Amino acid sequence: MKPLEGKVTLVTGATRGLGKGIAIGLGEAGATVYITGRSLNTSQDDISGSLIETQALVESVGGVCIPIQVDHSDDEQVSLLFQRIQDEQGQLDLLVNNAYAAVQALKNSYGKPFWECDLSLWDKCNNVGLRSHYIASVYAAQMMTQRQQGLICTISSWGGLSYIFGVAYGAGKSACDRLAADMALELKPHNVASLSIWPGIVGTEHISLLADEMNASNVHDQGSAAIRERYNWETPLLTGRAIAALAADSTVMRRTGRVQIVAELAQEYGLVDQNGESPVSLRSLRFLLPSALPALRKYAGLVPDLKIPWWLLLLTILRSPKI
Repeated sequence: MKPLEGKVTLVTGATRGLGKGIAIGLGEAGATVYITGRSLNTSQDDISGSLIETQALVESVGGVCIPIQVDHSDDEQVSLLFQRIQDEQGQLDLLVNNAYAAVQALKNSYGKPFWECDLSLWDKCNNVGLRSHYIASVYAAQMMTQRQQGLICTISSWGGLSYIFGVAYGAGKSACDRLAADMALELKPHNVASLSIWPGIVGTEHISLLADEMNASNVHDQGSAAIRERYNWETPLLTGRAIAALAADSTVMRRTGRVQIVAELAQEYGLVDQNGESPVSLRSLRFLLPSALPALRKYAGLVPDLKIPWWLLLLTILRSPKI
């Protein structure tokens, strides 16, 4: 029996990228996976991806997948989504808040200071990508608290503590972490866990294209090196496998309210990525030293996989906000 057989899960924003990988990871574990997105049969932009394509991949690894076309900026559509899950399944065991509408906008504004970006960037980052997570969590919590069990995973990033893609992005990711932590406080008495999930550098369709464009335009700044050179990349499936392991962990409540780093979860649960590799945490010496000294990358395996303590990171690399 697979670990998530009989479990009902929902992954928002699953036409491609992280959402697709998460859905596949849950399908591998035997879950019934509801997936949402704006594109049912065909992509709405130049990057491929649709719910039907994701459904086929989830089913190919043994999962049951139910695609539902939803625009997460429309609260009524979201309400109907959860009502449908209640009517069809009578339960929801896992919500993955992943829907995000700003990927192309962030790509277009890359390298610009916030005052030169279009004002719409803020809403693109933090409407579907923060507000939408809150709305989905409200409906999920109503279902989960009735059964006194459940897990809400909110996809965030290292950008919540360190400057990555700009002001609007960082503010939104920091808010996602706080959302997960504060929801955990109120959900804990009802035996429902809430976690913030930090993937590493994930080779999604958009990030892969960004790396290609950086190389074609001869962008060589140190800050873009890890993207440009595809160093220590993860695939979206690793996040899916990590979340599946969390959902199957009977002791998951001991983690509630905390940030969970995908590479560290993979190490703890004995997981490997789609390509059989084991990317390290972005706070590992094995990542940090070769990032700073590219000549060491050939010998990265010889660098100890030691995690830098959070207090030291907060004094150096993760230096925002200051109190």
